[in-house]
Amino acid sequence: MEKKRIAVFFGGRSPEHDVSVISGLQVLQALDQTKYEAFPVYITTDGKWLVGDILRDRANYLLDKNAYKKVTEVTLDVTFQDNVGKKGALLAKKSMFFSSLKVEEFDVAIPVFHGLYGEDGNIQGLFELAGIPYTGMRTMASSILMDKVVTKHMLRSLGIPYLPYAKLKRPDEGYLIPKDKLSSMLRDSNIDFPCIIKPSHLGSSIGVAKVDNIDELGACLPAIFEMDDSAIIEPFVQNLVEYNVAVSKISGDVETSAIERPKAVDELLDFKQKYLSGGDNKTGTKNSETISEGMLSLTRELNPKLEKAMEEQIITCSKILFEAIDGSGAPRIDYIGDFKTGDIWLNEVNPCPGSFGYFLWEAAEEPLLFSDFLSGLIEEALFERQKRKLLKDPVPAEARLLRRRLG
Repeated sequence: MEKKRIAVFFGGRSPEHDVSVISGLQVLQALDQTKYEAFPVYITTDGKWLVGDILRDRANYLLDKNAYKKVTEVTLDVTFQDNVGKKGALLAKKSMFFSSLKVEEFDVAIPVFHGLYGEDGNIQGLFELAGIPYTGMRTMASSILMDKVVTKHMLRSLGIPYLPYAKLKRPDEGYLIPKDKLSSMLRDSNIDFPCIIKPSHLGSSIGVAKVDNIDELGACLPAIFEMDDSAIIEPFVQNLVEYNVAVSKISGDVETSAIERPKAVDELLDFKQKYLSGGDNKTGTKNSETISEGMLSLTRELNPKLEKAMEEQIITCSKILFEAIDGSGAPRIDYIGDFKTGDIWLNEVNPCPGSFGYFLWEAAEEPLLFSDFLSGLIEEALFERQKRKLLKDPVPAEARLLRRRLG
């Protein structure tokens, strides 16, 4: 039986580029080699699409001048795939070194992007345009759930508890918002200090800050607006506790993974603590030989002991949201709560969580190994593509205004 060719896409023009590279390489290594022939497609921070065997080795990132000589820059063939044997294709870009175009074909795309321009529906829309099967959430779901403000609107309609919030848009000029305007927005949203400010479209705790007064709030805005065009402010939750759970229907029914409880050393885990933990407490860094892998460097408790009512609320709300968004893939849904009062709120959704959240599935009630989990996502991708199949000529006969030619 011929192996399916799998293109694993990662990197990208996002503040979470480096985390995406780590997750992408983990996926590449975990795929079942008896079923699939996989290859990496790396998108650089300036948007170049590259293929080549050296991209399999983490030690080669970020690429230097010598490494660039060993890769090929490609572009996606967006000619619609009619699902009759035609595959997705990456075309080598013309240059003085190529006398003809080389084609890299594949059956299924696995996008492993975190944050902007990859997790937010952009790359998904491109694959939809080209008719290429791809894993994960569809375009609409990815776009909605990567926007923390739009997610709140959806939660409201579903009756799922969430924290009050205020949205700050990046000014047309500069990065500062007058103090009186900030105070008015907080007052109108019933938010007091201390509060949390974070980018509206990023994850991995990038740009998240606790602020105690209006001056600190204003001081955080330039850094956030450098990375995102809007910010969201929420109340700071005292006695903070976090719970995360992933959801998927690759088994046929909507199922949830193990629940994890991240263990915070400080009031909030910052980006380096999550992904480069174990080194100096001030920076969270280690030397390159001992950097831990992705989300596995975050100290966590899997399947923590929870009150039955809280566990049921987490699982029920997660399934309700997943089904409402016509879910696919395996998004991770994050909750925050007050461990003294027992209150809990849905905080945000990660359409493509770090390391694909595979450890949550391996610790589930019915454990699912990473390679089997990925195989399930690939099969789902092929099914989702078939569901959306159109006729070769999608225009109904009664709507045709132009003459069709034979051949």
